[in-house]
Formats: sequence, C-alpha cells, structure tokens
Amino acid sequence: MTDIRHAPDTLTETRIDSQLVLDGRFLKVWRDQVRLPDGRQADREYVVHPGAVVVIPLLDDGRVLVERQYRYPVGQVMTEFPAGKLDPGEDPLACGRRELLEETGYRAAQWARAGIMHLAIAYSTEIIHIYFARGLQPGAQQLDDGEFLEVQAVEVAELEAACRQGQVTDAKTLACMMWLQNVRRGDWQLEWQ
Repeated sequence: MTDIRHAPDTLTETRIDSQLVLDGRFLKVWRDQVRLPDGRQADREYVVHPGAVVVIPLLDDGRVLVERQYRYPVGQVMTEFPAGKLDPGEDPLACGRRELLEETGYRAAQWARAGIMHLAIAYSTEIIHIYFARGLQPGAQQLDDGEFLEVQAVEVAELEAACRQGQVTDAKTLACMMWLQNVRRGDWQLEWQ
C-alpha cells in the first residue's frame, strides 16, 4: 500500500514573516507571509488552537451518550459527542476523563484511544484526540460556570439516521460515527485499558 500521508517536498510552503493578529484567552490568530513552492509569496491566516478530546461513550445496553448544546458561532443547538479542549500540558486521556465526568456525570471503567483528527486544516491547528469509553457509571454532572447542555442516551441506529438526514452536522461527531461503525462491525480494533 502506498503511504499517502507524505506529500512531495515540492508542495511545502515556507514561512517568511509572522504577525499575531489576535491574542485571545482561548485562541490566537496569526497572519503569516509564506513562500510558495513556485517562489511566489502569499499570506496565510490561521487560528492556533490548544487541541481537544472527543469521547464516544458506550453504554452497556448498546446505546451511546450524546449532548445537545447551543453553539453560538453557528447560532443553533447541536447534537454531538462529549468533547472539550485540552488545558496547557494536559494528557489527552486525562482530558477525556475530565470532560466525560464534567459534561455527562459518567465515569468509565475502560478507555481506548482511537486516533486523532485535524478539524479544519485550511485555517486552524486544532487536533482532536478520539477516545472510546465503556463500563460507564452514572453520576452528577459537573458543568463549568456558564455551560448548559443536555445529555441523551440514544440508539446507534437513531444517531446514524440523524447523521444521514442532516440533523447532526458537527464534524467531530460525524467523524466519530465512522469510527463507531467500523468498530461495531469489527473492521477496526481498539486496545482497551
């Protein structure tokens, strides 16, 4: 099989100059001047993101946990798997455990790392670490101040239909559904800890 990850060096852009445009509490926006592979110059604007974790919580009865949360930038309530940003220096698994507990109230007996995804490669450095969690034990949510969300247990088929019908449009949740479908079919293996 060909290794499709590595592009030829002829595609690399080289930074010439860099300017911090916005230094926010959560995100930073940069505008860089780059040299293109053909020698010309261009500008690149992008967001520096600390990274995040998304959790696919598997209930013992075959259902999964999802959340409904209002997302201000798109102006609507979104259905998504539990997720949250990494704190500085935080281990992704520790973040997944923290976010699952805070947002859903559940703790998991076992965890499996699935992989990573780059969410918006044209304008962001964001990497999301994907984890599965099982052996879930319910408890009380520990939401952050100003955080409002509803947790639902749904059948996987119901969530698949919502994705297919365009009711679930969150990119990380759609990507996680691909993982979930492949794991359930036995095509992709997980190492549980």
